[in-house]
Amino acid sequence: MSELLVLGISHKTAPVALRERVALLDGRAETVVEELVADPDVVEAVAISTCNRTEIYLAAANPVAAENAVLSILSRQAGIRPTELVEPLYALRNCDAARHLYRVTAGLDSMIVGESEIQGQVKRAYESALAIGATGPMLNKLFHAALATGKRVRSETQISASRVNISTVAVQLAQESIGNLHGRRVLILGAGEMSELTAQALVDQGVHGIFVANRRRDRAEALAHRFDGTVVGFDHFPSELEHADIVLASTSSPHPIVGQSELREVMAARNSRPLLLIDIAVPRDIEPECAALDGVTLYDMDDLQDVVRRNRSVRSEEALLADDIVEEEITRFAGWLGSLEVLPTVAALRQRGDDIVEGVLAENEDHWETVSEADRERIAAIARTVANRLLHEPTLRMKRTEDERTHARLQVIRDLFGLDADASSEGAADRSDDPGVTSDAVSADVRELPRRADGRSR
Repeated sequence: MSELLVLGISHKTAPVALRERVALLDGRAETVVEELVADPDVVEAVAISTCNRTEIYLAAANPVAAENAVLSILSRQAGIRPTELVEPLYALRNCDAARHLYRVTAGLDSMIVGESEIQGQVKRAYESALAIGATGPMLNKLFHAALATGKRVRSETQISASRVNISTVAVQLAQESIGNLHGRRVLILGAGEMSELTAQALVDQGVHGIFVANRRRDRAEALAHRFDGTVVGFDHFPSELEHADIVLASTSSPHPIVGQSELREVMAARNSRPLLLIDIAVPRDIEPECAALDGVTLYDMDDLQDVVRRNRSVRSEEALLADDIVEEEITRFAGWLGSLEVLPTVAALRQRGDDIVEGVLAENEDHWETVSEADRERIAAIARTVANRLLHEPTLRMKRTEDERTHARLQVIRDLFGLDADASSEGAADRSDDPGVTSDAVSADVRELPRRADGRSR
């Protein structure tokens, strides 16, 4: 019987320096998903990777072994030991995992509460996994329900009414740093969705001089045309740095494209005229060391998060309404999830009763030398009857359970009777590619994973 789980890191648990190392870019998410579903302990998988989170959702036959596999893959992706990921990595199961995805999709777990871009990112991640055959009944149900919940939250509350997002916060940061943006010259590196949103926010504040550089010239031309801007050849954008007042970086490059040594030459040509750099890419487009140069002000995603904290006036009433919607939808999902477990749990419980009876009879076989064969059969029949009557009422109650507590009740029964003990004991295999990490160490790490996604202990 599969369990639902999610493992990941986000802006709430890890700085951008770690998030950029764990990020799954350039098709890497699909590769990770394919690697996971090839594992016999993983049945289904979806990977979500954005500037603020990397999360792996799984339906797993052996959750402990599956968590080991994810920990190994993410640590290998980041080029660090698994032990370094234990603290920022959160792990949630079943309804807690579902609730987390519902909140993510609804924008309740975002850096900017209510931002709408995350719904599209979740949808694309799910469709990518679906296209390669990595999903099944559990994750299909989960993601359809989560996307419907996100849509419902946005239609029934005003949580997204102000249309605040990372791009608008970046522009706010620029205003705080250099004042009025009217007439400022802006260079945008990248032509994706975030660049488009930022360009719109800049134009809304009176910026007219927009220059766009992107590796794909057609996309740069489309973005520049929309905002009456100018295309700069990507190989020649360093020369434009000499004239820009603001640089907004938002590419999908896996490596920095603006380095300290190159920027030092640019600043010399500018006679140290101030330059504002805003890097909203993960991984970062601008080397952090650039901030040490005279005249350069550099902000990254962590700085944007600080701005959000300082100016947070979250629509608290709307957020509470959104939470109520999430809990209402989780109740439905919990009932569905629990219904999947009733018959397997009943069968496992009955089998456990039969095993106990047969075990006790076998243990006492040598003590019944004087008992006739007919008496032996009567003793065996009595033992089976006692077991059956003892399990009769729990069996009936399990079959009648149809509310949101179904999964929790069944899990208590499985725990009390040790119905998952055999599966759990098989999760000690070593999942790490790091030759310095032993099987025991990785398993111990997973057992210590924080069961939370918001920085607090659960």
